[in-house]
Amino acid sequence: MAALNIRKITGFWAPLAATWLMMALEGPFLAAVIARLADPKYNLAAYGVAFSFALIIEAPIIMIMSAATALVTGRTSLVRLRTYTYAMNGCITAVMLVGLIPPVFDLIARQLLELPDEVARLVYVAYLLLLPWPGAIGYRRFYQGIMIRNNLTRRVAYGTVVRLSTMAVTAVVLYAVGGVPGAWVGAAALSVGVTMEAVASRLMSRRIVSQLLQDDGDSQSAPGYREIHRFYMPLAMTSILAMGVHPLLTFFMGRSRMAIESLAVWPVVHVTSFIFRCFGISFQETAIALLGERQEGYRALRDFGNRLAVATGGAYALLVLTPLSHLWLGKVSGLSADLAAFALLPAQIVLLMPSMEVLLSFQRALLVHARMTRAITWATAVEVVGIIVVLFAGIRLGGATGAVAAAIAVTAGRLTHILFLMPPCLRARRLAEPLIKTQPAGI
Repeated sequence: MAALNIRKITGFWAPLAATWLMMALEGPFLAAVIARLADPKYNLAAYGVAFSFALIIEAPIIMIMSAATALVTGRTSLVRLRTYTYAMNGCITAVMLVGLIPPVFDLIARQLLELPDEVARLVYVAYLLLLPWPGAIGYRRFYQGIMIRNNLTRRVAYGTVVRLSTMAVTAVVLYAVGGVPGAWVGAAALSVGVTMEAVASRLMSRRIVSQLLQDDGDSQSAPGYREIHRFYMPLAMTSILAMGVHPLLTFFMGRSRMAIESLAVWPVVHVTSFIFRCFGISFQETAIALLGERQEGYRALRDFGNRLAVATGGAYALLVLTPLSHLWLGKVSGLSADLAAFALLPAQIVLLMPSMEVLLSFQRALLVHARMTRAITWATAVEVVGIIVVLFAGIRLGGATGAVAAAIAVTAGRLTHILFLMPPCLRARRLAEPLIKTQPAGI
C-alpha cells in the first residue's frame, strides 16, 4: 500500500468522525426537546430506560460494520455476510418483540428495575416506538462497512445527515403538535431517523454493491458461514457485554440514593462524554481499513491516534472543568438548575473517557485485523465485571448517588479493559514484525 501520513489518514477518518459526531449530537438534541416538554424528570428517565433496552437488543449487530469492512472483497463474501446480517436482524427484532409482551415487560420494568408506574408506562410505549431500531441499525451498518472498505466514507456521513434531518423534523413536528410525552417524541424521532438512514445507505452503496456482485475473485478465499460465525461471534458478544452496561447502570441507579435524579441526568452525562468519545470510536474502522495486509500503516496510525487522544481529551476537559459546563448542561441540554448541578460531578469524573476511547479503538482494530477477536470479548467481560463490582461497592456499601457511582464505575471498567488488551495487542504486532521489517522505512 502507499505510505500513509497524517494528512491521508485525516482525509479518510474525517467523514467517519463527522458521522459519529452527528449521531452524538442527536442525544443532546432529543434530551433538550424532552426537557422542554411536560414532566421532564419522568420523561427523561423513561427515555433513558427505553433507549437502554433498545441498545442492548441491537448489540449483537453493532459490529457488523467492522466485519463488512474487514471481510467483504467480492461477490461470495458479500452474499454470505449479507445473508448472515439479515438472519441476525431477524433474530434481534424477534427478541425486541418478546420484550413487548406485557408479563415480560412488567417483570423487567416493575419487578427487576422497580420503576414507578408513571415511568414504566412511558417506557412501554417508547420501547414500542423503537421496534424498527435494531433491524435498521444492522442493515445500514452492513452497507456502511462496504462503503468504508471502498473508500467512500463521505457517503457514510451523507447518510447520517439524512438520519439527523428526518429525526429533527419528526421531533419538531411532534413537539409542535403538543400533548405527546417527551419520551415518546424521542423514541419516534430516533426510529424514523435511523430507518431513513438505512434506506439512504443502501441507495448510496448501490453501485459498489453491483460491482462487487460481478467480481468472482474471492470465490476461493471468501470465508464460509462457519468461519464468518467464528470471526463475528466474539465481536457480537463484545457488543452484547458492552451494551449490557447500560441496563446494568439503569438497574443499579434505580436502587441508589437520588434514583430519579440519577436516571434523569445520566443520559445527558453519557451523551456529553459520547460527543468527544465519538472521534475515537470512528478511528476503529479507519485503522482496520488502513492498517494494510502487513500492518504497514501501524506507525502513522499510532501517531495520528496519539494526537487525537490529546485533542479530544483536552477539549472535553475544557468543557467540564470551566464555566462552559454550566452553559452546556443548563442552557444547551435544558436541565433545570438543580439537575445541572447534580450532573456536573459525574461529567467531570469521566474526564479520561475520550482519550481512552482512541486507544481502545486502535487496540481493537489491531486485533480485528489479526483475526484475534476473542481477546476483545474477554476484555469486555472483564470491564463489565469491574463495572458491576464498583457499582455495588459505591451504591450498596458507599452510599454514593447513582450517577456518581456510575461515572466512577465506567471509568474504572474502561481502564481495566485497555490494560487487559495490551498483551494480545503486543502478540498481534509480533505476528507482523517479520513482514514489517521488509517494508521501506518511514511507513
